[in-house]
Amino acid sequence: MRPRPPRGLRVRLVVAFLLVSALSALITAALTFRQARSAILDRTQDNAVHDLRAQVDSLAPDLPFPPTAQDLRNFTLQLDRAGSSRDWHTAASYRSGPPVTAPGAPQSTAIPAALRAAVGERQDSAVRQRIERDGAPWLVIGMPVGYAADHPDDDDRAASGLVVYATFSLDGDKADISALVTAAQAGAVPALVIALAPALIAARRVLRPVRGLRNGAERIASGELGTRLPVTGHDELSDLTRTFNTMAAHLERDDAELRRMEATARRFAADVAHELRTPLAAMTAVTGVLDEDAQSGVLPPDTADAVLLISDETRKLARMVEDLMEVSRFDAGAAALHPDDVDLRTLVEKTVQLRGWRTPPGQVVVEVPEDVRVSVDPRRIDVVLANLIGNGLRHGAPPVVVRAWATAGTDGDGDRATVTVTDHGPGIPHDVLPHVFDRFYKADAARARSEGSGLGLAIAAENVRLHHGTLTAANSPEGGAEFTLTLPLSGPVPDAEEQQP
Repeated sequence: MRPRPPRGLRVRLVVAFLLVSALSALITAALTFRQARSAILDRTQDNAVHDLRAQVDSLAPDLPFPPTAQDLRNFTLQLDRAGSSRDWHTAASYRSGPPVTAPGAPQSTAIPAALRAAVGERQDSAVRQRIERDGAPWLVIGMPVGYAADHPDDDDRAASGLVVYATFSLDGDKADISALVTAAQAGAVPALVIALAPALIAARRVLRPVRGLRNGAERIASGELGTRLPVTGHDELSDLTRTFNTMAAHLERDDAELRRMEATARRFAADVAHELRTPLAAMTAVTGVLDEDAQSGVLPPDTADAVLLISDETRKLARMVEDLMEVSRFDAGAAALHPDDVDLRTLVEKTVQLRGWRTPPGQVVVEVPEDVRVSVDPRRIDVVLANLIGNGLRHGAPPVVVRAWATAGTDGDGDRATVTVTDHGPGIPHDVLPHVFDRFYKADAARARSEGSGLGLAIAAENVRLHHGTLTAANSPEGGAEFTLTLPLSGPVPDAEEQQP
């Protein structure tokens, strides 16, 4: 598998900076090369025209007019000798005659027809043309030769019909231009290396506030809502930092308000439960007496039914108030734990026996091995088991199976006892699973209507948390809901092996 290229913001900033630097250097080098090339060629051409004109002005007055072909040969020979420093080769033509070269002149003195036509159209100035012969650059100059006018005061020069052509190599200029290209190429790599340092500095300056924003966001996510970041500068990143600080301030204010409202609601629930507890105790005592009369036939049938209904609802209300009181103790951190070394099987059997779940036989199946001892508060674990088994009977379908086994601890964890409570009902809908331990949550649409307070599983989870255990809910592969409870063992694992069935 091919490794993925780094995609960090630092790498992208550095690469972008280097690309911009390389593009800028390339554009600058191209413009500089173009200007330098034009300057070199223009200077060479101007100097060549100047030197040729000087030699023509010096030698042309001695040329007879009209010149013969031999006169033109002698004239071009003199020009070739005079321009030995430039190594040019000349040719001359008179009026419409063909160009005449010096004896032994090379083929490089051949004059392009386009240049001759341009000289014919312009009789007052030199014409230049760059050509290529055998892969080498050459410059061809066509220069009309004039003579002075009849009036001495007139500086104009009339066309004499004589045209001088000169060709010379541009290899020296080509070498200079090639040296420019080589120098530009040689300087490109050091320029990029030098640009790397400011690229890293610029990336660091840009990423420093971004890194600060990331760290600040992580601290906000971890609950440190008082996090604020220092603001420096007046650019877009500083504006983003100010916006972050404003967001953090709003979150802190909203969190404080929510906490205040939550504390008020909990205090209200605790106060209501406390105030209802005393009158409910009296009502429960009175309804207990009336229950005896209703069941003995002392009261008329209609009155007896009403008394039994009131008694049943009073007991429900009393249980709800007790649940609220228990939740209030958890919220206040006042829930006391009284651990004891107990046998897990005995604890489960007692819970089932006290609730009368042995009748009818088979509705609750206990598969707990002996000699699995746990260090728990028996009263609180009894509440947990009663909630789990009762939920299985009410919302699922019998039999409700209670299994348990001991597990040796790993990675520093102590030995644990695991208890599963599984029913044979329709299971828990997937959208309900994350909320089964929430307070006052009832999945009425998925299960039969519950007559409880909606606090049973929440209280069970709090009791397990007090024991440093875990309580989770899931659906069994065979169908039905399955709750898994773990508790600390008070002794070694029986037989020093896992007891999972």
